Amino acid sequence: MTMHADQVDVSSELVAALIQEQFPQWSGRAVRPQASTGTVNSIFRIGDDLSARFPLRPADPGEALAVLEREAEAAAELARVSPFPVPEPVAMGKPGAGYPMPWSVQTWLPGTVAFDADPSGSEAFAGDLAAFIAALRDADTRGRSFDGDNRGGVISDHDDWMAECFEESEGLLDVPRLRDMWSRYRELPRTSPDVMSHGDLIPGNVLVTGGRLVGVLDTGGFGAADPALDLVGAWHLLEAGPREALRRRLACDELEWERGKAWAFEQAMGLVWYYVESNPAMSALGRRTLDRILES
Repeated sequence: MTMHADQVDVSSELVAALIQEQFPQWSGRAVRPQASTGTVNSIFRIGDDLSARFPLRPADPGEALAVLEREAEAAAELARVSPFPVPEPVAMGKPGAGYPMPWSVQTWLPGTVAFDADPSGSEAFAGDLAAFIAALRDADTRGRSFDGDNRGGVISDHDDWMAECFEESEGLLDVPRLRDMWSRYRELPRTSPDVMSHGDLIPGNVLVTGGRLVGVLDTGGFGAADPALDLVGAWHLLEAGPREALRRRLACDELEWERGKAWAFEQAMGLVWYYVESNPAMSALGRRTLDRILES
């Protein structure tokens, strides 16, 4: 089942044809689809050291290219400040061979995504995650502030989306209780300036080996945002003990911690209903995150 009604299909044969056409220097390499819980791109390995990402949803090619170029710039900037390996941009592909949009090529990182190698009980992993978040917070914003329409700005700006989530979640979740929680979260005040943030620290974007953080994926969203935004990782990735270890390491006060919980709540509410049939792993992640928030 596809995840989106307008999803673009991408096959290994199509990817091989695009590579032969646009990057013949890689045409002898094996092309392998990469199993992923991701919801935005299809991912294919090219040989052993590269990966290609193909947007799943149709968009104007010029606009899509501008997005990919911004993501590549953000990824390159993150690579310069991250204490852990991140994919680095290599090339930009064009529409062709029946695929209607630009696409991108990055370096491939070894490791297992946290969906498959759950590090949630590891305080050592929590320390690694805290070190990653702290390094991003220390990076120079160069005067930038949040300028997107996703998570990371004003919590109450998401009221319309949350209203849709509550309506769609009837029969799936305890909606009255969750509505009450949102009514409190949306009013949490903001007291700290923006810092640089990854923006989407979920299990599918974190690589693990031996219970330690060894890489971070999906780096194109690196940018200035609410300092609490990357705290979503505390709820998506960690059990109670390691979560508290991360909080201590980052010296989060009560307000910042609650705002991080609010951003995780907003994200989890959307995951549960939207992907309940098309991406059960993402839907289950949303449920698990909500359970952790409810138990806290």
